[in-house]
Amino acid sequence: MPATAGAPRARALSAALREARLTNGMGSRELARHLELSHTQISHWENGHRVPNVENVAMILTALRISPRERERILDLARNVAEPNWLTVGMNGIPQQLAGVVECERSATSIVEWSPMVIPGLLQTSDYTRAIKETGGLPQTDVELRVMLGASRREVLTGREPLQLHAMIGEPALHEPIGPEGVMLDQLRHLAEMAKLPNVVVQFVPLRIGWHPGWSGPFVLYEFTNTSPVVHFEHHSSGAFIPTEHDVAEYKKAVGWIGRIAMGEVESRDLIAQTISSLEEK
Repeated sequence: MPATAGAPRARALSAALREARLTNGMGSRELARHLELSHTQISHWENGHRVPNVENVAMILTALRISPRERERILDLARNVAEPNWLTVGMNGIPQQLAGVVECERSATSIVEWSPMVIPGLLQTSDYTRAIKETGGLPQTDVELRVMLGASRREVLTGREPLQLHAMIGEPALHEPIGPEGVMLDQLRHLAEMAKLPNVVVQFVPLRIGWHPGWSGPFVLYEFTNTSPVVHFEHHSSGAFIPTEHDVAEYKKAVGWIGRIAMGEVESRDLIAQTISSLEEK
């Protein structure tokens, strides 16, 4: 099966190669000369326009003198880059998929996220993200790396060509206290400001409305200009990218269903404001 440029695992591979070179401090032209390849070829691989084979990836990693552990992680991406679905099990797999998430966010034209219990990642403040990761028991160094990454990820919403984000959020996310006092209040104030952006739609789904597809769990739907849509799931110790046409179509139906039972944009912004006022009065 040929590898497809633009698939989540291919995006993660290109990001890993780019990061490995930057960490090494080697310029792309220098690397190209060292490998006797064209600078354009290296650029295509790092930008995800083309997918290198395993031999080329191994050659690059050798030239960059990558550590054995990181080398094996990147080679694993290369060996399985042609697989359409990407499932990881175990906490070590989540950071690997996070690279795919970041690349999908950078290249997507629109994102729809259903988040029943927490504020979606692209709308989180750094303190809110930190509180979640610390509660999850991650080492502090890993926590801070995730917080820094989260801050840089949010730039896709405010850059010169911001993507469209449709965030459908369960009402419990407004009321569940996350982190020390003040963290939740700051988070809701930030959410209120983000909801005003022309490229961001925030809708809350109230409780006590009966069953709907969102009860099956959170998901993210990425849409791209030149490649097929992808659905992503991330749970406590597993994650998956699913590009299968049938599954994507079913989740598009779920998006429509959840959108119909959700509050409107104005009503949702009013709900955020009411919740902020209640917290300020305490």
